[in-house]
Amino acid sequence: MIDLRNSLLKTFIEYTTFDTMSDDKNVGIKRPTTEGQEVLLLHIKSYLEELGLDVYFGPEKVVLGTLKGNREGTPIAFMAHVDTANDVQGNGVKAQIIENYDGLDIIHNGRVISVEDNPDLLKYKGSTIVTSDGTTLLGADDKAGAAIITEVIRYLVSHPEISRPDIQVCFTPDEETGSGMMYFPYKELKAEYCYTLDGGEEGSVEAECFNAATVKIKAKGVSYHLGSARGRLVNAITMLSHIASALPQAESPEATDGRYGYYCPLEIRGTQTEAELIVFIRDFDIDMFNSRIENIKRIASAISSLYHGEIIVEDSISYHNMAEANKKKPKAMESILKAGEKLGIKINVDIIRGGTDGARLSETGIPCPNLFTGGYNYHSLSEWVSLDGMNSSLNLVLGLIDYWVNK
Repeated sequence: MIDLRNSLLKTFIEYTTFDTMSDDKNVGIKRPTTEGQEVLLLHIKSYLEELGLDVYFGPEKVVLGTLKGNREGTPIAFMAHVDTANDVQGNGVKAQIIENYDGLDIIHNGRVISVEDNPDLLKYKGSTIVTSDGTTLLGADDKAGAAIITEVIRYLVSHPEISRPDIQVCFTPDEETGSGMMYFPYKELKAEYCYTLDGGEEGSVEAECFNAATVKIKAKGVSYHLGSARGRLVNAITMLSHIASALPQAESPEATDGRYGYYCPLEIRGTQTEAELIVFIRDFDIDMFNSRIENIKRIASAISSLYHGEIIVEDSISYHNMAEANKKKPKAMESILKAGEKLGIKINVDIIRGGTDGARLSETGIPCPNLFTGGYNYHSLSEWVSLDGMNSSLNLVLGLIDYWVNK
């Protein structure tokens, strides 16, 4: 395999210095939802233009670069997102480079990344691990993917003798808010197959994801002075609290894994007069997914009748399971397995208990499996990434390019 670890590390560390936490409260108000994302997008745009790519950057705030092929072949694309999650602090990242990792627990600012909880660390004993300083997440989700893609393009431009089809590279904002593909410039994408680089463990490839919906439940109560409220007060917060508590605890994120779906009460806010509850619905099975949405509506109706309050339920689909598009065009997965076999990379086809921008893209008929980047513990202060894993991912991308030009 080609060793581009030094340049990969440099690019990745550079990307982590950009403050790109997204903010779901700004969805529909600002695009991107935070200014730092656009700063990084413009930085990547400028770099791709320096490399000679034709770059589109429109009001959608998506960087879409095209590297023309030097041989006939199936046009393909690779995609990553530049925003980082806001589950924990994601700005002000101070990446820590651990060279010749000793196989022991990693401790930064009292934050412990233990070998017991992270047995995959031992795979990389003697190699380079990157973490944050323990006060923020690292941002490998998905700046590792962004770095891999830009390094692939740099390598191809500097080695024009390598055969390639037309290649497009896409960098999106606000994936973590679920709105990354809401304004994607679909008409600019000419690829027949796409791959997101937004996965984790080395060798893991995800061909299937959740169906996902956001359910907003709005309650309107009746306000009275609390001293004379008997028989008169209708408390909106009480109604919503009963809806949240009626959701089955055994079908929550903290109680499920594998292919089991869930209800997740995410946020409740408001006053006794007006309040709103937000619930995430996730399931791999489309019938179960739809059933969960209807269950919430039935619960809300029952609570509304019990308390004689007004409750409005609004549901919106975030994305659907990308499995169908991958099944209809099986070469999407075949290409990965063939490229991995040729490179000696053991590919583990898995499901993702979440979603990617590729899930939305798959709904247009363009299959978009999700490739590993070598990262672990995403959305947490214990996030880490293996430089070897990143380099392995980069080689897999090059292998996919070779597949589509020589298949």
